[in-house]
Amino acid sequence: MSLSLGIDVGGTHTDAVLLDAQQKIIAHTKQHTSADVMQGIDQAVTALLALVEVDRGAIRRAMLGTTHCTNAIVERKGLQPVAHFRLGAPASLAVPPLTDMPADFRARLPARLFTLAGGYHYDGQIISALDEQAVRQQLQAVKGQVCAVSVCGIFSPVVAEQEQRVAALAREILGAKTPVSLSSEIGSIGLLERENATVLNAALCGVAHTLTDGFRQTLARRGIIAELFFGQNDGTLMPLHQAQMFPILTIASGPTNSLRGAAKLSNLPNALVVDVGGTTTDVGALCGGFPRQSAMAAEIGGVRTNFRMPDIASIGLGGGSVVTLDADGAISVGPESVGYALPQRALVFGGDTLTVTDIAVARGWADIGDATLVAHLCPAMVTRVAEHYVAMVEKCLARMNTSQSDMPVILVGGGAALLTMRLKGASEVIRPPYAGVANATGVAIAQVSGSVDTIVLPGDDSLESCLQRAEHQAREAAIAAGALPETVAIIELDSLPLGYMPANAIRIRARAVGTLAPER
Repeated sequence: MSLSLGIDVGGTHTDAVLLDAQQKIIAHTKQHTSADVMQGIDQAVTALLALVEVDRGAIRRAMLGTTHCTNAIVERKGLQPVAHFRLGAPASLAVPPLTDMPADFRARLPARLFTLAGGYHYDGQIISALDEQAVRQQLQAVKGQVCAVSVCGIFSPVVAEQEQRVAALAREILGAKTPVSLSSEIGSIGLLERENATVLNAALCGVAHTLTDGFRQTLARRGIIAELFFGQNDGTLMPLHQAQMFPILTIASGPTNSLRGAAKLSNLPNALVVDVGGTTTDVGALCGGFPRQSAMAAEIGGVRTNFRMPDIASIGLGGGSVVTLDADGAISVGPESVGYALPQRALVFGGDTLTVTDIAVARGWADIGDATLVAHLCPAMVTRVAEHYVAMVEKCLARMNTSQSDMPVILVGGGAALLTMRLKGASEVIRPPYAGVANATGVAIAQVSGSVDTIVLPGDDSLESCLQRAEHQAREAAIAAGALPETVAIIELDSLPLGYMPANAIRIRARAVGTLAPER
């Protein structure tokens, strides 16, 4: 029997599930996240294996969703020195690289920036030829001073040849194992945001190698030698080598995993999902079983990027959120939270802090801790606070619902029991079995994907033939990522006429997903 291990590391808890070959949960656990992420993962795996007797050799695949890379950007820690090459002179000299990054981030990011001749027009015509001699000179100048290279050329998603040539020169001069991040492989159309994402990706390569090596070693100590995958922010998986190359794609994988797990556990492909954690509540939308993607540029730690991100609304409401009432009776819920100290500080556990968990227990919605410890709370006050925080969730649901009618709402997360089963704007409210470990379930059942985002000039070709070509490229990318060819399906196919460009230019995006092939 082949088993799959799914682990999701959150700010408060590290969750783990073990699935059988039919993707049924046979064991699950929730452990506190530790300052050392790997220690928390080790505790979760140990606790999981203590729950059920299995042949550890039967655990063939292990999937991890983690906030590790997000934290590195937000905290400005662990970012390695980068040499960044923008290919766009003279067209882009007016706006230097990283101009729109926060000043404190630029100060903490060890980056050497170069703007050299190169780049393309939207139709693939060259703006200026690549100056290989200048590239070689700059690479020699930074040899021994940087750990990674990033490259961003104007309209490189249309033609990536110049970026690829710089990558070849970087590996020739700096060493074959030097991580090189190309913007044509990371972001979509749009120079500055794509450039930011590429530089961040290069700066995270050291964090990614530490994370992937640590994950492999942690499992090996428990006798698990498995094929490793990492959750990415579109709700699909990427293999170990891809996670080392594109660590930035793991950002926001936590909420995404919860949405995928909610779809699996409830058997509802189209719904709104409310994921209640210890500190925050994330609300997202499922479309065909996958998270709806955001149309807005994504900001990570104040850095504006343009790679794909799930459309998630977050509010400062969780099981550990602190509840306060001022002298006038005004209610305040969050964003302050006791977080992982909930078992020590909440009233129902004998603590001295009034939290959302205490209110839910007093209201009769949750059976957590000792209810007698909140029996003294004024019933009218409890009702007012409960209505207040429920209204926070309902307001968020109304914002995320883009349909003309009410939608099903799925409650997941460790704090799912803190909400009422009646919510305004919900056609029905569902709290599925194993709702508390939906995130780990989501990463364990995830598929693999391939995508294309490009600008085409139809010319003699019809739009239909351009779309078919994009579909084919997305399918091939999914298969290359490890998907079974017969399971690959297109889940996104968009065409957008670019009226501000001549020659009937059209932007085409395609995304395909498929089931992981048997062990390769």
